[in-house]
Amino acid sequence: MTDQETPQIPILSRLRPAQGATHSKKRRGRGVGSGLGKTSGKGMKGQKARMPGGISKLHFEGGQTPLERRLPKFGFKNPFTKTVVAINVETLGSRFEAGSVVNPEALVAVGLAKGSFDRVKILGQGNLEHALTIHAHAFSSSAKEKIESAGGTVVPIEDKVKASAAV
Repeated sequence: MTDQETPQIPILSRLRPAQGATHSKKRRGRGVGSGLGKTSGKGMKGQKARMPGGISKLHFEGGQTPLERRLPKFGFKNPFTKTVVAINVETLGSRFEAGSVVNPEALVAVGLAKGSFDRVKILGQGNLEHALTIHAHAFSSSAKEKIESAGGTVVPIEDKVKASAAV
C-alpha cells in the first residue's frame, strides 16, 4: 500500500495546526535592521511607550475617578439570615391524615417545604378539622389555638444554640 491508500487515522503525535493558522513570534528589540528594533514598535515617547506598558489597570480612565468609584454603593447581604418556611393550618389539614405527626422531615416528604431552610413557622389561616401532632420552630397565636381546639398538640422545636467557647 502506498501513502495515498492508507487511511488517514488521526493520531495525537501527528496532529498539526492548519496551514497558515500559526505565525512566528515577533522578536522585538533585536536591532534596527530587524524592523522591530530600537523602540520595538511602540513609537517614540508617551505613556504607552513606557514600561510596564502604560494602562495595565482594569477600568483605568486616564487618572479620572473610575466609574465604579463615582457611583453610589448600595445593598447588603446578611450572612446570618434565617430561611423560614411558613405553612398555614388549612394546608396541613388537607395534606395530612388525622393523628399523624407533622415535622420538618414530613413537610419535605409531602412537598410543602422545598430547598434548604432553617426554621418552620405555622400560621393560622383556615380551619383544622382533625387532630395533628405538629413539631415546628414557631407558631402564631391563632394557629396554636386552632390546633389545640381540633384536639391536636403543639410541640415547639428548640433552636440549636452554639456553645460559647469561654466556659
